[in-house]
Amino acid sequence: MKNVWIVDDDRSIRWVLEKALSREGITYRSFDNALDVQRAIETETPSVLVSDVRMPGESGLSLLKKIKAAHPQVPVIVMTAFSDLDTAVQAFQGGAFEYLPKPFDVEQALALIRRAAATVEAAPSEAVAAAGEREMLGQAAAMQDVFRAIGRLSQSHVTVLITGESGTGKELVARALHEHSLRKGKPFIAINTAAIPKDLLESELFGHERGSFTGAAATRQGRFQQAEGGTLFLDEIGDMPSDLQVRLLRVLQDGEYYRVGGQAPMKSNVRIIAATHQNLDERVRQGMFREDLLHRLNVVRLRLPPLRERREDVPLLMKHFLGKSAQSLGGEVKSLTSAALEVLQSFPFPGNVRQLENICHWITVMAPGSTVDVDDLPPEVRVNAPHVAPPPASTPAPETPSAAYSHSPAPMTAPPARQYAPVAPLPDAVNGAAESWHASLAATLASAIQQGETAPGERLTREFETTMIRAALQQTKGRRIEASVWLGWGRNTLTRKIHELGLDGEV
Repeated sequence: MKNVWIVDDDRSIRWVLEKALSREGITYRSFDNALDVQRAIETETPSVLVSDVRMPGESGLSLLKKIKAAHPQVPVIVMTAFSDLDTAVQAFQGGAFEYLPKPFDVEQALALIRRAAATVEAAPSEAVAAAGEREMLGQAAAMQDVFRAIGRLSQSHVTVLITGESGTGKELVARALHEHSLRKGKPFIAINTAAIPKDLLESELFGHERGSFTGAAATRQGRFQQAEGGTLFLDEIGDMPSDLQVRLLRVLQDGEYYRVGGQAPMKSNVRIIAATHQNLDERVRQGMFREDLLHRLNVVRLRLPPLRERREDVPLLMKHFLGKSAQSLGGEVKSLTSAALEVLQSFPFPGNVRQLENICHWITVMAPGSTVDVDDLPPEVRVNAPHVAPPPASTPAPETPSAAYSHSPAPMTAPPARQYAPVAPLPDAVNGAAESWHASLAATLASAIQQGETAPGERLTREFETTMIRAALQQTKGRRIEASVWLGWGRNTLTRKIHELGLDGEV
């Protein structure tokens, strides 16, 4: 590559990229504003342009638009510390080669620059406006992948299948796909196929003619007709009855459908976005979902990560939802102590973002003060708090003078043995009859293999970790932070394993 241009008002970012490019023997030029780039490109063309988004004066997105209009062959990599959906979409719709959230790995940035230099970028497309009131927030890498996908799909009409657990925001993604598409001025119609009785679902989807069945007093439009020219979002597609799966397949194949009781085919110009929390591949194997329909729906599949896979987004989401709750419920905006936020980040959130939003509503209404501590959190969250051990039902447990331990221990590599209570007898499964637990484990594994057990290592690993967790929490009298230090794990790792092993109710 002949020359890489870097434009960023942050001198440290320029310095890092300059050193990395220099190390690789790649020539470069650096700029701290967009105007200087526009002047320089009148006499020279870079092989790759790496641009920040937010800079004094003209923004990186504006620069991107001008560069792609005048020099569409120049690949532009957009980098930003403000990683949100709208920026990602505008970057891709403006013709960006790639979207690089800060902070980034230098080797990753170099690989991206090399790939961009070897690629001829397609003709530009105009940037679009913001996506309205519905917001998708997330700085985690998994969410950045989702933002990128939405940006890349913004100029396409392809069918999209969104998968993810309940509460991860599948409908939000579907709306974002619609609002950032060429169909954004047309209807977005959503229907939950699991929430409508089978006998009514066909009429809901395709409409019916007058007199086609008892109670059909007038001709009725179906959701396909209501969504004409726009997007039809089929939520919980995995629960669609098999006979309707056949009808949906015909629409996807032929672009035509019939109303219930109708004789004339109706043309359909609708983009289908489907979503499910179920494993459709498994349902196909079970004969509960048509394989040919899955192939039609699965043109592009987007997986939404559960909140436990993007814990770093919890503070951002909490701040957003607490502000939103205060506005809608008429209360003050609550703030969280670092301890309360730590507990929330360790919570598994089985209901994902929807559950987090409900917790914010609860805090806004029920928390007594403007600052929320661990004791002010909802009971289902507080039970996971490492500093809040459930009190005995009647009399307090006897104290052991030698077992005193601070609830806020200083950082250490290994906890001193004198700070814990004397080791209590461990279960027989650990002591064993064998002279060495290594030998006992080897014998148990060999026996399981000889008996034909499937994946005995997985079972033994679970039993081993269960025993370690019980022993550690027995040592620390239920204090999870101290137990995680004792085990050499992070506190979040311990909390996750407790949940995965089903130990929540006993530790």
